[in-house]
Amino acid sequence: MRQFLPILLAFFSIPALAEEAPRWSLAIHGGAGTIERDKLTPEQDKAIRAALKAALAAGSAVLDKGGSAVDAVEATIHVLEDDPHFNAGRGAVFTWEGRNELDAAIMDGRTRAAGAVAGVTRTRHPVSLARAVMEKSDHVFLAGEGADAFSREQRLEQADPSWFGTAGRRQQLETLKAKKLSAIDVDHKYGTVGAVARDANGHVAAATSTGGMTGKRWGRIGDAPVIGAGTYADDRACAVSATGAGEYFIREGVAHEICARIRFKGDAPQVAADAVMAGVKALGGDGGVIVNTPAGTTAWSYNTPGMYRGRVSAGSAPTVAIYRDEP
Repeated sequence: MRQFLPILLAFFSIPALAEEAPRWSLAIHGGAGTIERDKLTPEQDKAIRAALKAALAAGSAVLDKGGSAVDAVEATIHVLEDDPHFNAGRGAVFTWEGRNELDAAIMDGRTRAAGAVAGVTRTRHPVSLARAVMEKSDHVFLAGEGADAFSREQRLEQADPSWFGTAGRRQQLETLKAKKLSAIDVDHKYGTVGAVARDANGHVAAATSTGGMTGKRWGRIGDAPVIGAGTYADDRACAVSATGAGEYFIREGVAHEICARIRFKGDAPQVAADAVMAGVKALGGDGGVIVNTPAGTTAWSYNTPGMYRGRVSAGSAPTVAIYRDEP
């Protein structure tokens, strides 16, 4: 009997594990930083939560119909790029020169195909341009005028540059210049949006989109479009999207580092995310990450007072949160 015990245990545990794994799952973020209750009005709080729920609903609709993780993260990011509460697409921050320059990336964990763009100025949904780079070009990363030209060639939806800017973002730039402040002083957060999905076939994908930092100069590019820093997906480990002080996330290789810890060390997603974010803090940086695995396990980790975040999985109700003291 003793020799059959391992077989019996395996027999009974396999169905249990299968039942625990959701058919699909999705996690999102909308930026991390000094996000505290006294920084938002009740109206802003309500609107941001509604936007996060709308983004989750868009991605869930794709996944629940058996759609791919790549399709889901793109649909999710579209909602956030169109909402002026977030620093991505419409609502993007202004550069020092008074322009909106947009960055985005997307990655398919099934094949590790990836696409990214930086400094684009006319594509309504930069995440879709990143996907076009991934699927319709021989390249991974396009920037500036070339990326804008490629967007037009691919007949992606264009918008006048004035569509992306808002009065509030313009005021932030003016305040930064007048008082010689930092971007985080005027915006209270690192405004990036991201999504990580696991589809019904067990594949993962990640996408990230941002307007960068208020007052950025000299063509500065942060971590969001850098594959392995702000965005990464690998079916052998996980999908990651990050938000924060991009220079530190690039130096730490945050997204790939989390995947590597899961793949090679066997870390649980939360353990891996917390460890890497501790490394970012040790360098002097702050921000946050969201993680999703081929098993459908989601996690997030941040070393700031708050992070706009949410998640949902098959058969569960969506949850969204803003402040650190929320579950």
